[in-house]
Amino acid sequence: MNRIDLTMDDMANTKFLTVYNSLFKTFTSSTDFTYNEVVSLLTVFYKFTLHNGTRQMSTRQMYNLCLVMFDIFDVQIIDRISMNITSDGRFISPEAWMKVFGVSLNGNFEARMRFAFDVYTSAGTVSLNREVVGLAIEKFFYGDDDDEVNELRADMVEFLFGKFDQDKDGVISFEEYSVVVSRQPGLLEFLGKIYPDKRDRTLIAYCHNIESLFPPED
Repeated sequence: MNRIDLTMDDMANTKFLTVYNSLFKTFTSSTDFTYNEVVSLLTVFYKFTLHNGTRQMSTRQMYNLCLVMFDIFDVQIIDRISMNITSDGRFISPEAWMKVFGVSLNGNFEARMRFAFDVYTSAGTVSLNREVVGLAIEKFFYGDDDDEVNELRADMVEFLFGKFDQDKDGVISFEEYSVVVSRQPGLLEFLGKIYPDKRDRTLIAYCHNIESLFPPED
């Protein structure tokens, strides 16, 4: 038989095609990935599930992927990404897997803003209040002088609310966030890294055989 992946035996290849065949066209039409890229991404997902002995990937595996491939080291951000794409915070479905790669690699800017804001607010809120922002920026400041660190954190919270809270109601809505970020794209991930940078995108493309993202040859 023609194997999709030579590292899997005939039985694993057959099972993969049987289980995921209906998803190939679905994701090809609903994402910006080509058919072959969808197959490649789902093959990697399938290998994670084989390790688990289930049809789903664990959030622990997603955690490791974010650390190694996406270069995200903020545990809170990784947990919130998982919560944002799963129904129970425990298992990653093929749909969740494709959502992460779609928005991280090919998503338009509006989709990337929406996903980032949802990650930042996935603690059960629909907007960002001072407490949420304060907790998020704690990691940006550290040192031996607690008073100085706390003052810097408080100043940063005030600065961010002065920047984003345009109607001065004490919370940052998605509409306010999107207006500011549309003008200043560098503020997309203002509360912590969510997306892989250019170098990491290239690594991900090569490791997952996403040919449309391969850098041009010299």
